[in-house]
Amino acid sequence: MSLVRSAGLQKFRQCVEELGGDAEAYARRAGLPVEALDSDELLVQDHALALVLEHAAADLGCPDLGLRVGEAQDFRMLGPLSVAIQHSPSVADALECTSRYLFVHARDLSVSLVDDPDGARGVVGLRYAFDTGVRPLPQATDMTVMFVHRAVLFLVGGPYGLRSVDLPHQPVAPRSRYEDAFGARVRFGRDHALLRVPSSLLSRPLEGVDETLRRLAMAFLDRHSLEAGPVMTARVRAVLDRSLGTGSTELVDVARVLAVHPRTLQRQLAAEGESYASLLDGVRRARARLYLTTTDMPLAQVSNLVGFSEQAVLTRCARRWWGRTPSALRREARAGR
Repeated sequence: MSLVRSAGLQKFRQCVEELGGDAEAYARRAGLPVEALDSDELLVQDHALALVLEHAAADLGCPDLGLRVGEAQDFRMLGPLSVAIQHSPSVADALECTSRYLFVHARDLSVSLVDDPDGARGVVGLRYAFDTGVRPLPQATDMTVMFVHRAVLFLVGGPYGLRSVDLPHQPVAPRSRYEDAFGARVRFGRDHALLRVPSSLLSRPLEGVDETLRRLAMAFLDRHSLEAGPVMTARVRAVLDRSLGTGSTELVDVARVLAVHPRTLQRQLAAEGESYASLLDGVRRARARLYLTTTDMPLAQVSNLVGFSEQAVLTRCARRWWGRTPSALRREARAGR
């Protein structure tokens, strides 16, 4: 099992609901947090993400669901990685950037250049695979390969000479649907999932490149790579950040969102040198500081939005966090502005 960002499910809810299905019911059946359907930042099990596509495709009688979701997804779902890729000087640089930083999106997923499996001159393979050697289920494979294809179309501004598409599974939708979607021949039951592209594509320059944006995005990704270790910590923090002031921040409820037992959650946090209480305190501190220094909302409302039942609790915490009252912190911020 590996973890991937829930951004991989972007447009799943939309596609399922257009077909009259219940996306949340499929998520629960696959053991996937319902919140993952509407957030790009949760870390979820790759198998659960693949399974939810299979459940929905079978239940809705929609064998091309993976293709549909992949066709609807936005390249920008990759976040800072999409910025670094888009502002690379050439397609080769964009692929190198993708290979270097794709772990931010999915830890064991790789997109790499390989020799053409047919040995054709002037052709290379753009291969998608999991480093663990696990083959994803068909719908997830269709979705991801379609996303990669559309990402290349987006980068170069149109057709790029795609020779053919190789998929490791047998067709789950009519062959004509695959070939219409990719605009090229599709071969099934192959060793790897890959796009066969002209080698000349690699030297093709990208337009509208902003080197400053690229450097900033890569600096962010470099920092993220140093912080990528604590998996459960990141997952809990993401849920707390979204739930604070709008939902429950109780341990048992957060564990339910993440589809783990509360004791398992606590044990994994402890292994990462964290505790649930300290994470919740940190999220509250950051949110309280944001409200106090950038808004004029009443202190009672700030208290409520960070999950405190009384304003006095906010005052006590502010003294512990910053050594001053909430009002004093707000006055300092105003004076600074």
